[in-house]
Amino acid sequence: MDQPKKKFSNEERIAFVQNQKRKSQYFLAMLSVIGVLGFFLIWQISVSTGLLSEKFLASPLAIFNLFVVKLTDPAPDGAVLGVNVLASLQVSLTGFLLAILIGIPLGLFMGWYRGFDSFMRPVFEIIRPIPPISWIPLTIVWLGIGLQAKAFIVFFSAFVPCVINAYTGIKQTNPVLINVAKTCGASNFTIFRKIGIPSSMTMTFAGIKVALGNAWATLVAAEMLSASAGLGYMILMGRQFARPDIIILGIVVIGIIGTLFTAILNMVENKVLGWKKL
Repeated sequence: MDQPKKKFSNEERIAFVQNQKRKSQYFLAMLSVIGVLGFFLIWQISVSTGLLSEKFLASPLAIFNLFVVKLTDPAPDGAVLGVNVLASLQVSLTGFLLAILIGIPLGLFMGWYRGFDSFMRPVFEIIRPIPPISWIPLTIVWLGIGLQAKAFIVFFSAFVPCVINAYTGIKQTNPVLINVAKTCGASNFTIFRKIGIPSSMTMTFAGIKVALGNAWATLVAAEMLSASAGLGYMILMGRQFARPDIIILGIVVIGIIGTLFTAILNMVENKVLGWKKL
C-alpha cells in the first residue's frame, strides 16, 4: 500500500523557504567572491608572466604592498593614504549631500506642481547638458581653489541625476491612488506628501546611486584645482612621477569606498522601502 504523504505545517514550510533563500544568497555571495578573486588572479598571472608589462600595469601584490607602505609613507605625493582619503571624502560628500538636499526636493516639486515645472524646467534643461568640468574656470573665479570650489564641481555632477530621477519617480505615481485620496477630501499637498513622495522613492534612490557614482567620477577633475591632498591628487601625482602603481592604488581605493557607500545606500533603501515588501 502507498504510504500517505506527509503534511507539513505552515511553520515548517516557512522554515524550508527561508533555508532555501539563505542557501541561494550564500551561493550568489560565493560566486561574487570567486569572480573578484578570479579577476585579481588573472591580473597577477598576466603581470608575473610578462604578458603585461609592469611598467604600465602594476600587479595586485605590488598594489597591496604599496597600500601598506602608503599608510605611513607620504612619498611621492606628500600625504599618507589616510589623509588623501579624508580629503577626498570631504570634497565628494560635501558636493554629494548638497546635491541630494537641493536636487531631490527640486525634482519632486517640479514633477508634482505644473506651474513650478514650467517655471524651472527651461533653466534646468539649459544647465543639464553642461559637463561638470566645464564649470572649473568659472568656479576658480567665483570661489577660488579651496574646498568650496571642489565641492561645487562635484555638486553639479550629482545634482542632475537627483533631479531627473525624483522628477520621473513622482510622475509615475499611480493616478488611482491620487483619485481615491481626492475623493476622501485630501488636499493636494497632503497627497503629495503621503502618496507622491513614497511612490517616488524607488526612482529617487536609483538617482542617488547614480549621483554617488558621478560624484566619485568627478573627484579627480575637482582635485585638479590646486589640491595638496586627496585620492584624485594622488592619481595626478602618480601620472606626473610615472608611477602606475600610485595611479592604480588611487583608482582601487576610490572603487572600494564607492562600493561601501553603495552598500550603505542599499541598506537605507531597504529600510525606507521595506513597506513595499509587505
